Order: sequence, then C-alpha cells, then structure tokens
Amino acid sequence: MSGVGPVEPEEGTHVLDVSPASRPRRSGYARKFERHRRTVSAGLLAAAVLTGGGYLYITRPRPEPPPEPPYPSQVTAFAYLKPRPADPDTAPPGFTFEVEMRTESGPPVTVTRISQPYAGLSVTSSPRVPFRTKAGSPRKITITMRVTECGKVPRNAGLPFLDVTLRNARAMEVHSFILGSPYARDLSRALQVACGNDSR
Repeated sequence: MSGVGPVEPEEGTHVLDVSPASRPRRSGYARKFERHRRTVSAGLLAAAVLTGGGYLYITRPRPEPPPEPPYPSQVTAFAYLKPRPADPDTAPPGFTFEVEMRTESGPPVTVTRISQPYAGLSVTSSPRVPFRTKAGSPRKITITMRVTECGKVPRNAGLPFLDVTLRNARAMEVHSFILGSPYARDLSRALQVACGNDSR
C-alpha cells in the first residue's frame, strides 16, 4: 500500500454494535449522587427565589401611615344659645340655658362630664352624660345650674366657663369653654335672683 490517507477498512470488517446491556453500568452511588444533586439544586433555586422575594418585600416603598385623629378639644366647640324659663315647680330654682355642641371633624366625640368652677352650684344636663356627637351633626344641650350654697357663688360672674370632659379615639381631655359675655350676664342675673335675700 502506498500513499497517505485514512486507513480504509478491509473486507469483512465492520463496526461492532454495543448493546445497552453490555454498556458499562453506573454504580448505585452515582445514581444517588445524581438524585441528590438535583434535589440540592432545586432547593438552592427555591432559596434564591425566596431570598430575592423577601428582599423585595422588605425594601418595598412603605405607604404613609394614616394621620392620627385630632384631640377632641381641637375639633369641639360649645356656643351659648339662650336662657330658658325656670320651672316654677322645681326647687331650688335654677338657671337653665341651651348650648350647641359642634364637632368639626374626625371620629365622634363623647361628653363624659359637664361641670363649672363654683363650689356653690350643681350642674345637670339634658341629655344626661355620657352622650356622643358626630362630626357635622350639631347637638343642642340643655344645662341647668342650681345654687346649693349662696356663700360659695360669686355675686357677679365675670368670665364663667364650663369644664367639659371630652373623649374620642385619640384621647380624653378636660377642656374649659368660655361661653361669652351674654352667658356671663345671664348667669350673674340668675345668681343675684337666687341669692338676693341671702345675708352672707
């Protein structure tokens, strides 16, 4: 044979077919390792997805928290309306008048107590405390003050006020409401009538 080139098979030669049964078999250890490798890879992928999702959740922009409701004294007003005629059958006679309570905004405000600064006067209201007022729904309140001891009330109430305990979802507060000069005038007149014959 002369020349250069690939070796040609001679007559009667052929490629042997290798049956699958005769191929070398992988050991049981190799098969277990392959299964383990797939399980570990799936677990690592799941951990990476969870870690990435957790990072995105933690670093997401947080919405602004809702504003806290206002303090009840900031949104509640009392206005003096008018005196009411005294009930002649009631003893001792008292000074009865009407006020309007107004809640401007926020959650409902509950009045839990109404009082005044003079030790010689008692106070009752209709409706009786506690009562509630919603924002945008003014409420008319009738208040009666009765003299219990003339020696402990002033002859002339210069700048009287009502102490009102208010409560809403934010806080409970005691607030003093000045009802203005018409209220001071009417209260002074009522006190003079009630205690005019008192010698003190």
